[in-house]
Order: sequence, then structure tokens, then C-alpha cells
Amino acid sequence: MTMGIMAISVVFMLIGMFVQFRLKSKFKQYTDVPTSSRMSGKEVAQKMLRDNGIYDVDVVSVPGFLSDHYDPTKKTVNLSPDVFEGRNVAAAAVAAHECGHAVQHATAYSMLQLRSKLVPVTQISTNLSQWVILAGIGFMGFGGGNQTILLIGIVLFAVSTLFTVVTLPVEFDASARALKWLNTANITTSDEDAKAKDALKWAALTYVVAALSSIAMLVYYIMIYNGRSRD
Repeated sequence: MTMGIMAISVVFMLIGMFVQFRLKSKFKQYTDVPTSSRMSGKEVAQKMLRDNGIYDVDVVSVPGFLSDHYDPTKKTVNLSPDVFEGRNVAAAAVAAHECGHAVQHATAYSMLQLRSKLVPVTQISTNLSQWVILAGIGFMGFGGGNQTILLIGIVLFAVSTLFTVVTLPVEFDASARALKWLNTANITTSDEDAKAKDALKWAALTYVVAALSSIAMLVYYIMIYNGRSRD
């Protein structure tokens, strides 16, 4: 069992590392491609918000590399320095993507609302699930483990898995909104659109890997539970 858990973890860790490497590589590559509009990431974000009738969201700079995110509680589009100041395809794509989340929030996009509702319980389940599962399997001084404890751990882990799955349509939709707007607002040309799409594709793949990893672990835990139920 230990080897199975480790094997799944290592496989998806390596896949995740590769995707992260490609994402950083693509970001740096498209940082060298200026947009025809020559607008900075900050200006792109501000324009996309205004074009969508959103005036109560601020665009701010936050430290870090690819630390960009939308904060619905503070209503801020937080852009890393490279994106905030950048006048290139990578900056435009990332800034527009984060504004895509602001548009989702403003329009009450159902999947974003669902993800927001899952946040509190996901934080709890993420912190507890692995410890409860290990106790249930018997790796924490519980002898041969306990099926009921294991089942509770699996249910907790399932909540975290659900969160990663729900995150996928939220991210894909934000990218779709971003790419459509970049084109219609004439921020990017058709050639630049293709590069922006490629950059956002690799960003989305990080979430895909996380979801697949979580699903694989959940299935493995369920198999362990079913095996013990038959014993």
C-alpha cells in the first residue's frame, strides 16, 4: 500500500514538474513578444474590467513570479510585477485571464459560486484527510487500521478532489473569456492570439494535473477500502 501511494505521488509530481517547467518556459518566451497595442498588463486588466461594466474591482501589483490571482473577498485583480508592468503577450494573457475570474464573479458564474462554497470545507478536509486515512490504514499506531476511520478519511479526501475538479471549468471559462475579449478589443492580433492561447493552455494544465492526481489517489484509497471490506 505504501509503495502504491508513493508511486502515484511520484508519477504526478514528475508530471507536475514538467508542466510547471513548460509554463515558465512559455511565459518567458511570450514575454519577449510585444503586443501590437503596447498596453501594460495593468492597462489591459483595467480596460477589460471597464468593458465588462466592472468598476468596483482594483488592479494591484503583488510580489512573486506568476503569483497572479483574483481575490473575490477584496475585489482585487492581483498581478505579479512582470504581468503588471509587462507590455507583451504573456502579460496580456495572464491579466485578461485573472479579469475573466472577476467577470465570472460579477455575473454569478455558477461553477465559481460552487467553488467558493467549497473553499471552507476544502481547507478543513485537506488538512485532515491524509492523517485520517493513514490512521485508518494502520500507519499511525492503530495496528491493522480501522475501516470506519479509513472511510471518513476517504470522504474528506473526496471533498478536496471535488474542489480540484470544479476548479477546471472555472479556469477554462476564465481563459475563454480572456481570449475572446483580447481579440474583440483589438488588444492582440491573430498571431498574438495564438501565442496567448498557448500560454494559457499550459497554465490550465497545472490544474488538470492536480485534478488527475487527486482522482488517482482517491480511486486508490477506495480500492484499499474495498479490499479490506472483502477480507
